[in-house]
Amino acid sequence: MGSVMNIALLGYGKIAADSHVPAIAATPGVTLAAVISRRGEGPPGVPVFPSLAALAESGLSVDAISLANRPAERFATAMEALARGWHVMLEKPPAATVAQAEALVAAAGPLTLFATWHARENAAVDAARELLRTRTITAVRIVWREDVNKWHPGQDWVWQPGGFGVFDPGINALSILTSLVPGDTRMQSAHLIRPPGKPMPIIATLDFSQAGIPVHAHFDWSPVATETWDIAFDTREGPLLLSNGGATLHVDGTLVETPHLPEYQRLYARFAALEKAGASDADLSPLIIVEAAFAAAP
Repeated sequence: MGSVMNIALLGYGKIAADSHVPAIAATPGVTLAAVISRRGEGPPGVPVFPSLAALAESGLSVDAISLANRPAERFATAMEALARGWHVMLEKPPAATVAQAEALVAAAGPLTLFATWHARENAAVDAARELLRTRTITAVRIVWREDVNKWHPGQDWVWQPGGFGVFDPGINALSILTSLVPGDTRMQSAHLIRPPGKPMPIIATLDFSQAGIPVHAHFDWSPVATETWDIAFDTREGPLLLSNGGATLHVDGTLVETPHLPEYQRLYARFAALEKAGASDADLSPLIIVEAAFAAAP
């Protein structure tokens, strides 16, 4: 690879168009060389291929594949990309199951594998991490409530196996939690409510411990008037609240000013740095919690 990482973006849905493409354009050291899309869609001026095989056959110079396709499809496409010798960056969640994600880690070998968690990239999350190092956490409460019809209109795949249901957004909260409170998870109970005839939940209520700290989490994907993305930390020294999906921090009831840091731009800068260092980053702890919730649910 030269001084610039040539990236092919696999999948061209809303998150790819709105977040990945602008982030690649704004990040030094990476460039968008191609898009892989079965529908033939992509940004103007960028070559589009129907498959990884077609990309490989084209002879186009590509160093890495960034996967923004559906979670249920991610394992197969990531394994193919690794087998073809490309570095791989994974949208969250990295795979449909922990076993699949672990298999990707094993298959990567010397190639760079980056399992991303974009919600961790907020500056307020960085600030919360520094503050929590000086405090004793006694409990955590998560409320993650948004309207599925607003964010995934007409997308039935979210309710199918590998689609995650309400855990599609909820895993963002778990990624922040595990970043701030690393350690073992012990699931005590999980109550899941599924739409009629659908295998994936629309509401999930969990009670578990994270590094020995009690956590209560409520995820709701029902139509709502007011959306909420809050993680409240009770500490002996006073309350700390991350809201707006980790973008806003209040400490002891007072807003802490933090700079705006583009999440996906930080991810692509990290991907380039990992490749140069010959390293990988694949923290599976948020996915482990989700899998534990499914296992614990009646």
